[in-house]
Amino acid sequence: MSLYQSESGNSTTSQLNLETDVLVIGGGPSATWAAWNAAAQGVRVILVDKGYCGTSGATAPSGTGVWYVPPDPEQREAAMASREALGGFLSERPWMERVLDQTYTNLNKLSDWGYPFPVDDEGRPHRRSLQQAHDYMRLMRKKITRAGVKILDHSPALELLVDTEDVVAGAKGICRQTGDRWTVKAGAVVIATGGCAFLSKALGCNVLTGDGYLMAAEAGAEMSGMEFSNAYALSPAFSSVTKGAYYRWATFYYQDGTEIEGAGSQKGRSIIARTLLTQPVYACLDKATPEIQAMLRTVQHNFLLPFDRMGIDPFTQHFPVTLRLEGTVRGTGGIRITDYTCASTVPGLYAAGDAATRELICGGFTGGGSHNAAWATSSGYWAGEAAANYARQLGTQANQRTVRGLGEAGVSANNASSSSFAPSEVIRAVQAEVFPYDRNLFRTEQGLTESLGRLNHLWKEIRNSQGVSEDQAVQAREATAMVATARWMYSSALERKESRGMHKHLDYPEQDPNQYHRLLSGGLDRVWVKPQKLETTAKERELVAL
Repeated sequence: MSLYQSESGNSTTSQLNLETDVLVIGGGPSATWAAWNAAAQGVRVILVDKGYCGTSGATAPSGTGVWYVPPDPEQREAAMASREALGGFLSERPWMERVLDQTYTNLNKLSDWGYPFPVDDEGRPHRRSLQQAHDYMRLMRKKITRAGVKILDHSPALELLVDTEDVVAGAKGICRQTGDRWTVKAGAVVIATGGCAFLSKALGCNVLTGDGYLMAAEAGAEMSGMEFSNAYALSPAFSSVTKGAYYRWATFYYQDGTEIEGAGSQKGRSIIARTLLTQPVYACLDKATPEIQAMLRTVQHNFLLPFDRMGIDPFTQHFPVTLRLEGTVRGTGGIRITDYTCASTVPGLYAAGDAATRELICGGFTGGGSHNAAWATSSGYWAGEAAANYARQLGTQANQRTVRGLGEAGVSANNASSSSFAPSEVIRAVQAEVFPYDRNLFRTEQGLTESLGRLNHLWKEIRNSQGVSEDQAVQAREATAMVATARWMYSSALERKESRGMHKHLDYPEQDPNQYHRLLSGGLDRVWVKPQKLETTAKERELVAL
């Protein structure tokens, strides 16, 4: 029985039934690149987005740098080597090389399509920047529309479909503006739903709640690197804008105006977090020269807009700051992909962008933009092409298959239960476990174990609950996905008894060369974690670094 019921007890009667070769779930860069390249292979493509494709997600409102490096051997070598130690040597050179190649090709293509890259003093395009991200995503929507992709906006997917052989065969969801249900039968599915920021109010992240992780796990997919999920971004306390790079020109202060020694936007962020545990932290961009101030106003209008609205001059006045959790959006964990096609461990299911693990090119650490943006365009491109090829092999029989929905927790009701499921309360409860710095940023075995106990209780509460009203359908699924994501995160973090990448374990503060492996995880009612051994080349570099 559906967990979602109308107030009269009747299920929704209006139903949209569609068939396609490739279904892309998501609406950001990785989703649109996947949709475009799938359509370029000559197959039918439908894209469904929780928001409005081209404006929703973390990229569109933010602007970003890109890991764009010309095909010069020395530059490429420097680009790959520069981040290996930060990521705990868990990245893989072949994947890094492929992403650099594909990103270079795709951004050149983007320029040919008309994206307005900035130019340097000599008139050469500067393709390491997608600061006009609204133009980027508007262009991508235009390109996929012209390619024949059918777009369902404001239509979040709630569960995947599988056939009798447990091969992924489409998805079901809801049209938020009408309440109508939709079903799309497909030959292959690309999950490009982004990461999970737990509704932390970080810019553009309100649609990023781990839905794709949950749907994939219900189909039997594995996660990887979920311990690398505690990325926090600097933000004014009164704003959602998370532009940490601009705080390189900031000095951080206590409330009495005394400078906080060692605090910084890159090195020293932990000092800011520790201070925030007991008192407010203030910043002032007082290191910015007049030239830098003018540049900031020109390059990123949205960074300064909140200050203008508040009547604050951030270059001369102190303003309160906070650290907003961005989870796996700026973390690196996600759905495990098994080969260069970005296939998951489940037939017919592919993953791209923040929904897929980014360990392959970042290891256990990344920041905003750069590698993330490169991974989105590259993985989306590969996943779309592979999904199209998979669907083409199935041929006309793909949409003739008998299918069933996989949605369980947050979708199927337990009629024997007398307990209710309040999505808003569950969301607040999971946020109470993942937001605090002394639980998620500064991890301990005791803290992780205690949080897991409460998260497991929340999961059981959802699994053993009655139905919720139809108008809570999306929120119920978001709440469920956030609980599931947090359980994989903390179970993996508890298993990695060392500090590596962004995973800082206070009980094990050193990086342990004997734990040179990835951690795979999965499961719903019972979460499991297991190591995956890696090649020795990166381990050798790690030993040299140590």
